[in-house]
Amino acid sequence: MSILLNGKELSKQIRTKIKEQTIALRAETGKTPGLATILVGNDPPSAKYVASKHRACLEAGFYSKAVNLPADTSQEELDHAITSLNLDPDIHGILLQMPIPKHLDSFKAIYAIKPCKDVDGFHPINVGKLSVGIEGLYPCTPEGIMEILRHYEIPIAGKRALVIGRSCLVGKPVARLLLRENATVTIAHSKTQNIQELVGQADILVAAIGQPAFIKGSWIKEGAVVIDVGITYVPDPESSSLYKLFGDVEFEEAKKRASYITPVPGGVGPMTVTMLLNNTLKAFKSIEKKKR
Repeated sequence: MSILLNGKELSKQIRTKIKEQTIALRAETGKTPGLATILVGNDPPSAKYVASKHRACLEAGFYSKAVNLPADTSQEELDHAITSLNLDPDIHGILLQMPIPKHLDSFKAIYAIKPCKDVDGFHPINVGKLSVGIEGLYPCTPEGIMEILRHYEIPIAGKRALVIGRSCLVGKPVARLLLRENATVTIAHSKTQNIQELVGQADILVAAIGQPAFIKGSWIKEGAVVIDVGITYVPDPESSSLYKLFGDVEFEEAKKRASYITPVPGGVGPMTVTMLLNNTLKAFKSIEKKKR
């Protein structure tokens, strides 16, 4: 049986430290880290995610600002909203909630955010810093994954790591972070022919494809570390909420073979918002230091 990697509990510990640092910084500087969110349209899941981020800010003692724009917002109007936040001295982090309406250019919008306020870590400058190993603001979910591995003192150097998924949000950046820690990294994706074989060879598996229970427990190498990033809501008439949450890995079978495994929910998910707070705190320190 495997040991559960409890991201929820670790998240609480990190948030406590963030709150303590925020109190100390406020006493020292008279200022508070500030996070702004931009929500375009009224997509219910997106609105829910944004609300959770503002709750987290409140708990951490951060200032937060919500910018809500209608679904028919033009690119020019979105760029104007971003520019205003770039110039706002009380805002140290800007988060553009994805997805945005299809008529808008998400790359252009991300590029408009000041790199020093890009707490999602999506700006090309921050992506470049991650690629070459320069300190910067990195994507939150990959940072959360690495924090889990560090906390549980899981060896990475020399291990075979398989990342399933090649998105710019999770797959590519987590592969770079694992490579930095001297893992031998393979990235698999929808065109990969031998995924089952690769899974069976992996000492560390990161699943981030958004397909419920796609990775079968029987594929997992005995003693492997399994990080399940997937979150898919599947209709379930018998559940009180009418849906059930699934990860990308067949959890019950996988935990019989893995040495460590993240549950869904309660694994990687809580760490993502926590790393957003951490990035905002990091941005605050960097921006305020330059003002001195």
